[in-house]
Amino acid sequence: MRLYAKITILNFDHRKHTSDVVNWNLYNLDAASPFRAAMQLILGLDPQFLQIVGLSLSVTLTAVLIAAVIGLPLGALLALARFPGRSAIIVLINALMGLPPVVAGLVIFLLLSRSGPLGALGWLFTPKAMIVAQSILVLPIVIALTRQIIEDLWAEYCEHLTSLGQTGVRAIPTLLWDARFSLATVLLAGFGRASAEVGAVLIVGGNIAGYTRVMTTSIALETSTGDLALALGLGITLLALTLAINAIAFGASRIGARLAGAS
Repeated sequence: MRLYAKITILNFDHRKHTSDVVNWNLYNLDAASPFRAAMQLILGLDPQFLQIVGLSLSVTLTAVLIAAVIGLPLGALLALARFPGRSAIIVLINALMGLPPVVAGLVIFLLLSRSGPLGALGWLFTPKAMIVAQSILVLPIVIALTRQIIEDLWAEYCEHLTSLGQTGVRAIPTLLWDARFSLATVLLAGFGRASAEVGAVLIVGGNIAGYTRVMTTSIALETSTGDLALALGLGITLLALTLAINAIAFGASRIGARLAGAS
């Protein structure tokens, strides 16, 4: 709130043609205070802060895991299978990669509401509903990118695998294992989609403090209410976690590729 007050004072003094240098220095000082407070929240391990971060990671990682378990085999199957309507399904899945989160959230809300077909589950405004929403958003990405990777790999090793009797569905485990390092990038893309999501989880989760409030929804809420310290702290943490997970996955893939090449 002090930040906004200083902006008002600066504009008022400008109209009165008083010295702008002093006021601008005061404004810069106040603008830096949310960053200091944000670092105190991070380094001080504030309980509310840790609860939001923990829930965010739990929901996002669970959603990516579910999408991986379903999407990786489906993408590989779509790459190898040939049937009428296959091209239409590929186009549909590619289009769903850009599914607006608010639309996905609205559909899930209607399904899980009391009057909806899945209302008996009682998942609406719970972390389970948020996991479902993020899984649906991540799933098309995993299926589409997996299909492309496995299709290219099959074109390269088709004759070799056929000679070994691995055709159709029987070739899927071999191809998925051989493409494991490329598929790690696919899962990272899914993680990025899920971790940055706001609209769907806000609709189905309700952004309830201490229960369904995650980093992205908290950033939006705290920014609108003027609590810039918490918003900045969560934003910095979200960027740091995304960078760390990508770095770990990249390093693991490089080490795995070297070990596989050495063997």
